[in-house]
Amino acid sequence: MDLRIFTEPQQGASYDTLLTVAKATEDLGFDAFFRSDHYLSMGSADGLPGPTDAWITLAGLARETKRIRLGTLMTAGTFRLPGVLAIQVAQVDQMSGGRVELGLGAGWFEEEHKAYGIPFPKEKFARLEEQLAIVTGLWSTETGKTFNHDGQYYQLRDSPALPKPAQRKLPVLIGGHGATRTPRLAAQYADEFNIPFASLEDTERQFGRVRAAAEEAGRAPDDLVYSNALVVCVGRDDAEVARRAAAIGREADELKANGLAGSPAEVVDKLGHYAAAGSSRVYLQVLDLGDLDHLELISSQIQPQLG
Repeated sequence: MDLRIFTEPQQGASYDTLLTVAKATEDLGFDAFFRSDHYLSMGSADGLPGPTDAWITLAGLARETKRIRLGTLMTAGTFRLPGVLAIQVAQVDQMSGGRVELGLGAGWFEEEHKAYGIPFPKEKFARLEEQLAIVTGLWSTETGKTFNHDGQYYQLRDSPALPKPAQRKLPVLIGGHGATRTPRLAAQYADEFNIPFASLEDTERQFGRVRAAAEEAGRAPDDLVYSNALVVCVGRDDAEVARRAAAIGREADELKANGLAGSPAEVVDKLGHYAAAGSSRVYLQVLDLGDLDHLELISSQIQPQLG
C-alpha cells in the first residue's frame, strides 16, 4: 500500500512550511505530497499567514524535490478556466520532470468564493464534466493538430492544445461520495478514484459503484487505482496519541473511530482492513505541519509493515 502525505494549507501554512514538509515527505520515503485547493480556513483556525495557491505551491515544490509525486486533492473546478488549468498543470509537470497528478473536483466551499470574489455557479457538476473533457482532450490532442470544444459552459476554437505534460498520460484523480454521477465520471476520465474520510463500509460500497460503472463503460475496473484519504494521528503510547489529537483540536477516541489513530500496530491493522476493502493507496491527512516527528514515526514504524 502506498502512503501519501496530504496537507490542508488553508488552515495556516506558509510556502516555507509546506516546502519543509514536502522535503521530509521525500526524505522519509513516502510516495507523494498532496495538498488541498482552498483559499479560506475552516472551523476555528485563523489561517495565518494566509492562503497559498495550490498550483503555485506545486510549481515551487517541483523544482525543490526530486522523487515524490505532487498533486491536489482536489483542485476546485470553480477556481480556474479549464484551458488555463490544462496549461498550468502541464507546465508544472514539465517543471517536475513528470511527477504531477491532477485531482479535479466541482468545488463546494461557497464562503471562500464570496471572500475572494470567485463566481460560485449552481451547475457545478455539469461544468466539471466539461472541464474534464477539455483538460484531458487538450493533453491528448496530437501535436500539430487543434482541439475544439462546443459545450454548454465552455467553447474552445482551434486551440493548439499546448503545452503538453512531460508524462505521456498525466494521472487524473476523481473522488467523492456521490452514488451515480461521480462513479460515471470516474469510469470515463479517472486514473484513480479517491474517497475522502469514509468508513470501511462506505469505502467498499463506493468502490463497488465505481467498478460497476467502469464495467458498464467497457473499461476494466482494475484499470483504476482505488484510494482513501484519512486523518492520521499516531503515537508511541496513549499519551502521545492524546497530545497529537489535542494539538489538532480533536479527541483520540473520535480519531480512532473516524481515521487512522492510535499506536503503529493499531494503524497498521486498520490499514489492512482498508486494503481488504479494495484500497491500494492512502492519503494521510496531516494537520499539524510543525510535527515532523509524527512523519518520522509513521515512516519508521508503519511503512515497513505495509509491504
